[in-house]
Amino acid sequence: MDRLAACTACPRLARFLADVRAAHPDYHARPVANFGDAKARLLIVGLAPGMHGANRTGRPFTGDYAGILLYDTLHRFGFANRAESVALGDGLELIDCRISNSVKCLPPENKPEPAEIKTCNHYLADELRDSPEVKVILALGLVAHKATLMALGLRQSACAFGHGARHELPGRVLIDSYHCSRYNTQTRRLTEEGFHDVFRAIRAELG
Repeated sequence: MDRLAACTACPRLARFLADVRAAHPDYHARPVANFGDAKARLLIVGLAPGMHGANRTGRPFTGDYAGILLYDTLHRFGFANRAESVALGDGLELIDCRISNSVKCLPPENKPEPAEIKTCNHYLADELRDSPEVKVILALGLVAHKATLMALGLRQSACAFGHGARHELPGRVLIDSYHCSRYNTQTRRLTEEGFHDVFRAIRAELG
């Protein structure tokens, strides 16, 4: 078992996952690894696995509502070979894109505590350090925005989060978007067109 799969560094999350595994023995219910092209130029950073999405399937944004808009958009802009992600083994492949999360384990009520975000941050820091090919980082939401800056050792005050905001980082660009959650899309805080605008900007950055 690799280091991430065996991680129990956050006691609250480890206890919660143990309870979820007992209640749902067919669920993945363990830390969820990143997914996609190992040499991708685009890295998408989300919040954490969803209870009946990545926590169930073992793949980020797979099998839950938040993945509907994300994977359709990735396909539309040439970052995926299909528009839907429902389960492992469904044939989905990412192209020049990889998806990670700020926190690798499912948190209760989808709300990781600050200490848990900090404890888990070394995984994202390692991923960024080992991925010189990444030129654009897309942060889905404020937590992902802050986690990315933390992983890169940058001051939080250096870049203010805002939907569609573009931040110059050393050798990279950070672009922000509201998270593609059910709440944000149903309240129209995030529209399909607004999300597509973010990906138009990403395509412009990558050429």
